[in-house]
Parts: sequence; C-alpha cells; structure tokens
Amino acid sequence: MAHSQQEQAAAAKTSKFAQKLAAGAIAGITGVLIVYPLDMVKTRLQNQKVDAAGKLQYRGGLDCFRQVIAKEGARGLYRGIVPNLIGITPEKAIKLAVNDFSREYWAERTNVSEDKLAIQYGMLAGATAGFCQVIATNPMEIVKIQMQVAGAQKLAPGEQRPTAMGIVRSLGLRGLYRGTPATLMRDVPFSILFFPLNSFLKLQGADEDGKTSFSVILGAGLVAGVVGASAVTPADVIKTRLQVARKPGDPVYRGIVDCFQQIVKNEGPAALFKGVVPRSLIVAPMFAIALAVYELQQRILAPGGVELGSTHTTTNAPIMMLDRK
Repeated sequence: MAHSQQEQAAAAKTSKFAQKLAAGAIAGITGVLIVYPLDMVKTRLQNQKVDAAGKLQYRGGLDCFRQVIAKEGARGLYRGIVPNLIGITPEKAIKLAVNDFSREYWAERTNVSEDKLAIQYGMLAGATAGFCQVIATNPMEIVKIQMQVAGAQKLAPGEQRPTAMGIVRSLGLRGLYRGTPATLMRDVPFSILFFPLNSFLKLQGADEDGKTSFSVILGAGLVAGVVGASAVTPADVIKTRLQVARKPGDPVYRGIVDCFQQIVKNEGPAALFKGVVPRSLIVAPMFAIALAVYELQQRILAPGGVELGSTHTTTNAPIMMLDRK
C-alpha cells in the first residue's frame, strides 16, 4: 500500500513537472516573439568594433535599428528567429520549471512556505536553473548570433548568407557548445539575481490578504530583469565575441580572460557594457511577459481553474490575483 502511494506521488510529481515544462515553453515563445528585434540590435551593437578609420558602424541602438531596416528590410530584424524559437522552447521550459521545483524542494527541506524561503535557498534555486538551461541555451544562441551578425556583412559576388542548418553543420556538436563557460558566467549569476529579487518584489507588492495583482507580477519581472541583465552584460559581451563567426582581421580570443583583457585594452572598460540598454529592454520585458504567461498557465492548470479575484499559490510568489480592469 505504501509502495503504491509512493508510486502515485512520483507519478504526480512527474506529471506536474511536465506541465511546468510545457508552460515554460509557451511562456518563452511568447516573450521572444515580442522582443526579438531588440535582441537583434543588441547583438549588432555588442559585436561592432572600431574600423580602420576609427569609427563605429552604429551610433547607438536607434541608429542600428534604422540601418537594419534601411539595408535589410523589416525581415532583417527577425534574422535568426527560427533557431531562437526552437531553442527557447526547451531553454525557458528548463529555466522556469527547474527554478520552480528547486524552490519547492528547498521549501520542503527547510519546512517553510515558498514565500518565506530564505534568500540563500532562493539564490541556490536560481543558480540551479541557470546552470541547467545552458544545455539548450548555448547551441541556440551561437546559431542565432552568427545569423544576426551575418546580416550586417557585405557579401562577395555569388556568396549567400548562411542558413541555420548550414551553421549547425559547419559547427558540429562540439562547435555548438563553444563559449559555454561564458554562457554559464552570464546565465548562472543572472538567475541568482533575477529569481530571488523577482520573488521578493512580488511579495512586497502583495496586499493585506496576500494577493498579488497581475500588474505587480509584470512590474516585478521588469525590475528584476533590468537589474539582472545590466549586471551580467560584460559576460554577455564576452560570450558574443567568443561565439560570433570570426572574419579576416578580427581579433582572435583565446578564452574568457583573454577576451576580457583585449576588450578593456583596445576599447576601454565601457565596451564591456555595449548593448546594455537594448539588452535590458530585451530581457526585462521578455522575462516579465514569460513569467506572467507562465503563472497564468499555472493557475489555469490548477484544480478548479482560474477565477478573477480568486487566490491560488503560484510559482515564486505566494498568491496571485488577476486585475479586474
């Protein structure tokens, strides 16, 4: 009997985890579709280097946006989105679901509710999620980055721009994980900052009954996203430089430390924060939207479904209530 109950409990946990993975995938796709053009601008800004005349191709995010539209059309803003959508599905599914389950695990171990989880356990849960997601993140991002940068390159007569499958074939399995340490250096600290801060802000925004409005859910995700994205931008710049396809005359980087030293020496410390504004404008709304969609799905999947104004325990926050407006 006890054995049967354990099997039922294990099956229930497996089913619940599968639901969280599916919810995370849908949430991630929704966020990416909305903010992808900003991601294109961010990548172009991070990869640009001073030319022989001592000038940069783009004067800022708005200028980059205009140039892409003028030279490549509106489609240019979505170059590389297909592999990104394919990769974001497992990435966000893993990130959100693993963080969720890690928080539940530590809440059970420390015998507290999730909203009372100590900060160190919230950070540990975020770190676990950030570490696990890199399995899907690195291949997806290296293909996306190479396609985004290829759009700005001048083609020789008869030369064609690379396709996603062409990049995958040329890189091979090992090449798809090039720059993984830099990806970990970005994603683990980001998750350590983002998830606990997001949870804290939602808790602070709860009303006297412990209910959190939908607008607070979005606001908490935006603020936590800006803080996390800004803090790890240097790691994102280094990752972009290591993963982009090198052209003749481009610097050769022998690793994270060498890349960091060359950027600081040749371009100054400020270059480590190239693209920080568009990156923040990408990550903050993407995660805010993804988390809002994720939590809404969790409510829909919960027993009894969703009723406006009702309370229900949700991921990373104690209770959520949809705005009646």
